[in-house]
This record gives sequence, C-alpha cells and structure tokens, in this order.
Amino acid sequence: MSFAEHRKVPKRLVVAVLVVSDKRAAAAREGRDEDLSGKIFEERIREIGHMAIRKIVPDDPKKIRGAVRRFIADKKIDAVITTGGTGIAKRDVTIETVRPMFEKELPGFGEILRRMGYEKVGTPALLTRAAAGIVKRKPVFCLPGAPNAVEAAAGLILPELGHVVKHARE
Repeated sequence: MSFAEHRKVPKRLVVAVLVVSDKRAAAAREGRDEDLSGKIFEERIREIGHMAIRKIVPDDPKKIRGAVRRFIADKKIDAVITTGGTGIAKRDVTIETVRPMFEKELPGFGEILRRMGYEKVGTPALLTRAAAGIVKRKPVFCLPGAPNAVEAAAGLILPELGHVVKHARE
C-alpha cells in the first residue's frame, strides 16, 4: 500500500461484536455474562485503539438478521464481527442467515482461517464454517465461537481491518 493510500485508512474504528449462542443469551437474560469469545474479540479491538460494542443473541435467524441489520444501519459502526452459530449442528444458523446479506463475499477469509485451524488442531478444522463479506459497504465477519478460533481470527482480521473498511466504502 502506498503512503497516500495508507493515509486514507481509518485510524479509529467502531466494531460491533455479535455473539450468537442460545446458552450465552439465556445467561445474559439472567444477568450473567458467560461470553468468553465475544469478550476476547472486544479486548483485541480495544488493545489496538478501536472501540467495540458487544451484543448477545440466541441462535435464531430473525434475531441474528435483526441485530446485523441494526449494526449495519448505525452510521457510527464500521464493521461487524459475529462469533458462534457457525458449526454443523441444527441450531447453528449464522452462516445461512448472514451470507445472503453479503453483496460481495470474501472467500479468502474462511479459507485462511480454516488453514490456520488445520495447522493448529488438524482435521477438526473441517467443521469451521467461517465467512466474510460486505453488507452495505461494511465488512461483516462470521467466526466460530471457540475462543481459540476467535484468537486466530482476531490476528487475521485486525491488522487489515482499516484497509478492508476503506475499500468497502469506495
């Protein structure tokens, strides 16, 4: 990236973290915050000087779609990260819910994250259904809910997030 292009990359971002989990949503309704993965991503965002907003919803397509749409519509939010609901169980519906919203998909993200997972844990990485795309000029990343996957994804996404946001806005 040239110096002129680098100057156009936003320096301070607001990132929405949407945690998708029946169990975590039930705990939140009871006043308990049992969400580890969303907190991990939120911490990584803040460590590099960005701001984060975190919300927890159950594995319900209507609630997932509604939360993503509200985040996308919010002019203050630059990107959306979801954690959870990406497995192969019947209740795992994040990918099926969010992918149709993508105007452009970023297949390299899922490919690289699966490769990183394979190098770390081997063949169980085949179960990773991570995805990313652009919705109304904002990047949306759908991550597995496992803390190790969230850590790996943070290392992949955050160094380039400003650059991705810049290009999504063009």
